[in-house]
Amino acid sequence: MSKQLITVGHSPDPDDAFMFYALAHDKLDTGDLQFRHQLQDIETLNRRALRGELEVTAVSIHAYAYLLDKYALLPSGCSMGDRYGPMVVARREMTVNELKKVRIAVPGTLTTAFLTLRLLIPDGFTYEVVPFDQILAAVAEGKHDAGLIIHEGQLTFQNQGLHLVADLGVWWQEQTGLPLPLGGNVVRRDLGTETIQQISRLLKESIRYALAHRDDALKYALEYARDMDKGLADRFVGMYVNDWTLDYGPRGREAVRRLLDAGHRAAVIPNPVAVEFVD
Repeated sequence: MSKQLITVGHSPDPDDAFMFYALAHDKLDTGDLQFRHQLQDIETLNRRALRGELEVTAVSIHAYAYLLDKYALLPSGCSMGDRYGPMVVARREMTVNELKKVRIAVPGTLTTAFLTLRLLIPDGFTYEVVPFDQILAAVAEGKHDAGLIIHEGQLTFQNQGLHLVADLGVWWQEQTGLPLPLGGNVVRRDLGTETIQQISRLLKESIRYALAHRDDALKYALEYARDMDKGLADRFVGMYVNDWTLDYGPRGREAVRRLLDAGHRAAVIPNPVAVEFVD
């Protein structure tokens, strides 16, 4: 009997690789489903999700605001910044207020990092979209005055002599008392209830497997770790694959609603967002 092909999109970074290790290496019995993985940067995945191209994909929580008609949020697979998150860095020390006057390299306008920066600087700022893995170099070389960094750059930016201007996860926590929900996994609604629930179960099993077989999963994740040794990669994975990743829980779900509501009230997100999780 032929299996149903499920194309899964996720970022080529250590935490996503760690999360999907079991599915990518056939460690689980997937029944009548066959998973095919496509690795692309998160903004590309956000744009592909707008077109409904992938059955399952990682997306920015910001992007989810535009995907309600096609996708539902899976309860597992979130990346949560719990008192840490995307950062703005610069070649020189500067204040948040000075960011209004400089040109900032950003990893994409649908990223949660971009949404949160818009909330931090409601008066607006000048920006240019740059691939996330090129932002640190662009700032260090003076091509941009500041950069909005995501993924493992949060742990390596000082290696290039850059200065922290703002940690958006810390700022959000101070404003709301909640963690900053950065990314999640979504599933296409047209797959039907039974398949959606099967995918949801398998994703949670994949995360559990990686956490239980940490060394093996980390060895795979290291293939996607830029400028990181095993210790630093392990630290980064621990930041974004943890209890939050197994399930948002009530507080995590509230964080998603609060962030998207704040985006709507700030007129960044045009319409109210009715957040819906897969049961």
